[in-house]
Amino acid sequence: MSTDGNKKQFWKRNAAKVPGSIQHVYGAQHPPFDPLLHANLIKAGNKPPPATPGKPKKATTFQEFESITSDAWDVGDDDDELLAMAAQNLNIEVVMETANKVIENHSKQQERQRQDDTTELEQREEDTQEEVAAEDEEEDEEEEEDRVGEGDVTSPEVSFASQTSPYADGRLVKSHSEAPIGSPKDAAGERAALHRQRSLPHRPPVIPLVARMADQNTSGTPAMTEREASRLDKFKQLLAGPNTDLEELRKLSWSGIPRQVRPITWKLLSGYLPANAERRDSVLQRKRQEYFGFIQQYYDSRNDEHHQDTYRQIHIDIPRTNPLIPLFQQASVQEIFERILFIWAIRHPASGYVQGINDLVTPFFVVYVFEYIEEEVENFDVSSLQEEALRNIEADSFWCMSKLLDGIQDNYTFAQPGIQRKVKALEELVSRIDESVHRHMQQYEVEYLQFAFRWMNNLLMRELPLRCTIRLWDTYQAEPEGFSHFHLYVCAAFLVRWRKEILEERDFQGLMILLQNLPTMHWGNEEVSVLLAEAYRLKFAFADAPNHYKR
Repeated sequence: MSTDGNKKQFWKRNAAKVPGSIQHVYGAQHPPFDPLLHANLIKAGNKPPPATPGKPKKATTFQEFESITSDAWDVGDDDDELLAMAAQNLNIEVVMETANKVIENHSKQQERQRQDDTTELEQREEDTQEEVAAEDEEEDEEEEEDRVGEGDVTSPEVSFASQTSPYADGRLVKSHSEAPIGSPKDAAGERAALHRQRSLPHRPPVIPLVARMADQNTSGTPAMTEREASRLDKFKQLLAGPNTDLEELRKLSWSGIPRQVRPITWKLLSGYLPANAERRDSVLQRKRQEYFGFIQQYYDSRNDEHHQDTYRQIHIDIPRTNPLIPLFQQASVQEIFERILFIWAIRHPASGYVQGINDLVTPFFVVYVFEYIEEEVENFDVSSLQEEALRNIEADSFWCMSKLLDGIQDNYTFAQPGIQRKVKALEELVSRIDESVHRHMQQYEVEYLQFAFRWMNNLLMRELPLRCTIRLWDTYQAEPEGFSHFHLYVCAAFLVRWRKEILEERDFQGLMILLQNLPTMHWGNEEVSVLLAEAYRLKFAFADAPNHYKR
């Protein structure tokens, strides 16, 4: 095959398949042609001669080369080859007869199906009419009994009004002569639908469980217990002082912050607000003005050549942020996120924008929206807020996210060395606290980086519902180096939490599917509190003795 002539000789036929081409995948409904199963369709005289032992003949066509290398190509899996084989080896009369039978059978089946559907529809309509008639009779009897029992005399006007019937257009029709003209079947169907609609309670738009902000340990909005009310009072007393004791506030916040005081507590613990109460208003005003100064200075440059790639990636990632929560699909909210992320990227050129940072804005945004509303936030329309409130939420979210990222920026610089170190530390820690899980991972060649990279990059936000993330961040804000250091122990406790499920998986694919789709949809405050307690135990045992990581 060194000359062009030999190349043309070898590939002289334009075969349907070449190495690397896209091929059909055949399943149970479309199996490949098997000569053994279809032997009765092949003429006896056209059977290929048996192979003779000896030196294999040199391939001169692609088909011969394909048959020799049957381990690389699945011979006979292509539709064109099946048609060609059928045309060469089958009697044309048999083919035509079989085709006519198939068409005839298909037509009969279609006709029977249409008849069955018509019969079923008519029967369903008759049943509906009978049900509606029976229900109307029962209601009339009940009303008559009630009137007789009360001793009331029914006037002609009342009797006439009782015959009013509601229709689909919302009108109340006093007599059937005013009703819309239609068939009795249509009217019966409408009345049946209306009866079912009346019998069902009104239900608001369904929000997936994973997207609900309220704690799911109890049904609906949980009533505040005596203990929770006492904790809220302690927070309010602590925050009401002229100088807030931040150390005491951290201790109180570790086990969760009440929703009513979470906004100001997060601002204090993140260092955005000073402990001195008199200075807070002036600091807030100055920082908010500074942020919108950045908007005026930098945001118009988003379409410049050296910034357009950053803005384009942000613009792509924003709609993917918490897609199950309607709040984040509002155009005004997405514009706020675009501004926050773009300004942060411009002011931090060492890392710039990295996918995953967009998730870190959402907890701050939700918490600071709660500062201005009482209802649940999932379906809240932010356009109902005053413009000043919305600007305050945007600026506060930017500065608190910046404070968070300042402590973990090495997670997002080139090659993301912070994440690499934390994943390695996680592997060493798990090998010490649960050797069975660690060996199981090694046995099926699961690398920690394959699943834990996202845990570190997104701070477990993709693994937990947002309500759980907010509760988790209460403790991260209260814990020294919570996002940069304590998060490692939370990830270790989180992995070992699924020990039973991990050990039940017996292959690489099953383990990866489990670890990337852990069933935390129903988690609430109780599960997060248990996770944090176990993480604290691990930190207490290993944080001050780093050599215990290793054997």
